Amino acid sequence: MDPVRNPYAPGAGQRPPELAGRDRELQQFEVVLERVARGRPERSMVVTGLRGVGKTVLLNTFKSMAMQRLWGTGKIEARPDQSIRRPVSAALHMAIRELAPRHRAPERIEQFLGVLKAFAMRDPAAAKGTSHWSPGIEVPASRGRADSGDLEIDLTELFVDAASVATDLGVGIALFIDEMQDVQPADVSALCAACHELSQSGGPLIVVGAGLPHLPSVLSASKSYSERLFRYARIDKLDRDAADLALMLPAREEEVEFTQDALDALYEAADGYPYFVQAYGKVAWDLAPRSPITLDDVKVSAPEAEEELAVGFFGSRYERATPAERDYMHAMAQIGDEPVATADVADALGRKPSSLSPARDSLIKKGLIYSAERGLIAFTVPHFGRFLRAQPI
Repeated sequence: MDPVRNPYAPGAGQRPPELAGRDRELQQFEVVLERVARGRPERSMVVTGLRGVGKTVLLNTFKSMAMQRLWGTGKIEARPDQSIRRPVSAALHMAIRELAPRHRAPERIEQFLGVLKAFAMRDPAAAKGTSHWSPGIEVPASRGRADSGDLEIDLTELFVDAASVATDLGVGIALFIDEMQDVQPADVSALCAACHELSQSGGPLIVVGAGLPHLPSVLSASKSYSERLFRYARIDKLDRDAADLALMLPAREEEVEFTQDALDALYEAADGYPYFVQAYGKVAWDLAPRSPITLDDVKVSAPEAEEELAVGFFGSRYERATPAERDYMHAMAQIGDEPVATADVADALGRKPSSLSPARDSLIKKGLIYSAERGLIAFTVPHFGRFLRAQPI
């Protein structure tokens, strides 16, 4: 069939043609937007899940929903080696630029931009009163607001001032943070404190984060009240009906159908994980000679889809691990696909648990495994154990 008309999109963060199975989360965020717009108290939101379940896609969809309501929006992707001060500065600069043309008091915008510039330039690592970096804001930096060098104080003041600008217009501001589990511990504490202040004052600024399943524990380790500060949404693989819709509806737009046994085989292969659904669907389309796509087409295409996943989805992550880290992951895979005990991994390797802590901690920092709960670890990538068991040790 014509590959140019292929509707499936197995890319990192690429929105699939049919966002199936996420109606509950979209409705939840719609409620958040509406309540904030009406001045009602509302929590910020955090979406969690494994790799490949569509967290970034959902985050981008939330951003589009906020923009449709004429909110100011900005998005960052957290990195473990970087403070959020500069990325947040750039994101809020973008959000205010979206609001500025509609604001009737240009001096209010300039006043906020002065505070934002002071916040961005205040690098605690630099000598007092200096900075190694300056944002592209053409107003003088303010003094005495969001420039103390203490991120918790500065971020709180910045968020309050940004929310005040949004209040003037009767809209809100949404800051989206992808890979939120990689925010540095001190910055997580500052972020929670700033959100806490906004929740008490009712300022129309929300933080919407996305991250791995252990993100709630990262937040609660920082501030005990974070459990009440955020609305948590855990997303997982699609059920059978949603997975079928993700395949069938885009195909019908192109006047293509699937046989029932083809859909059965595709669901078994993809196991409902959105990224896999798109990956298997794309290759099945490319290799099928005509509509309807049949079971034989799926059987022919499955090895090619698996090879692409082995190289791009699994292999790229596996290559980032050191030999010691690979040994650790192989031991996890041999034990099973469910969360495994760190003590069992140590037994499998014939080592003391304490001697394996560096490898485990490094794998967590690289985002390859996460601590499911105390003493238990699991892969962040679905089917990673199955991939590892097929690799030579």
